[in-house]
Parts: sequence; structure tokens; C-alpha cells
Amino acid sequence: QVQLVESGGGLVQAGGSLRLSCAASGVTFNRYHMGWFRQAPGKEREFVAAIRRFAFMTEYKDSVKGRFTISRDNAKNTVYLQMNKLKPEDTAVYYCAVASTYSTRIEDWTSWGKGTQVTVSS
Repeated sequence: QVQLVESGGGLVQAGGSLRLSCAASGVTFNRYHMGWFRQAPGKEREFVAAIRRFAFMTEYKDSVKGRFTISRDNAKNTVYLQMNKLKPEDTAVYYCAVASTYSTRIEDWTSWGKGTQVTVSS
């Protein structure tokens, strides 16, 4: 059974940085695409970033391009999200997910972590 555990969230001032981690178990990690999503209070869950299983190609939500970087370490079964120049509108619960078929549609991602809270103060 796939298990994803996020960590690294917290409270940070605007302009600051955080690095999220997601450790995966119960899955052959290098066979899956990995993604980060977020959900702010009162809003729907949205795509943030994804990294493909091969070639490590990446894709980002427009509003985080140039500020966030997704990466993966297949030897450690871990995916990361480095978040720089954080803004109050980045405040949300951040989730990682896995998919066998690449997509930015939430419904195509098959397993999810429980999330980690990121709060950016102004």
C-alpha cells in the first residue's frame, strides 16, 4: 500500500523560504510521477508542480514559476518542493501525490499524503 508523508511546513514571513519533503513507501518510486498540490481555506485543491519519473521533466503552476522548484531523489524515495519568495497567497495545506499516468488534473493522481500546513504572514 502506498504511503506518502509530507513534512517541512510551517509559519514563515512573506519573502521567506520553506522546503517541503514527501517520503514515499509501498511503491516502486522511480516508476511514478510525483506532484505537489495545495488547498487554501474555502478553495478547491489545485496543482502546484509535478516531476516526471523519467528525464525528471518538471511543470509548474504559473503563479509559482521562478519561485518554487520541485525535485526528486529516487534513491531516497523522496520528492521535494523548494519554495522561495513566499507570498501570503501561498498559504495552504500542501499535499504530495503519485500518478502512473502524467497529468495536472487532480483526479488522475491516485495516492495522496495527509498534507502539511504552510502559512505565510504578511
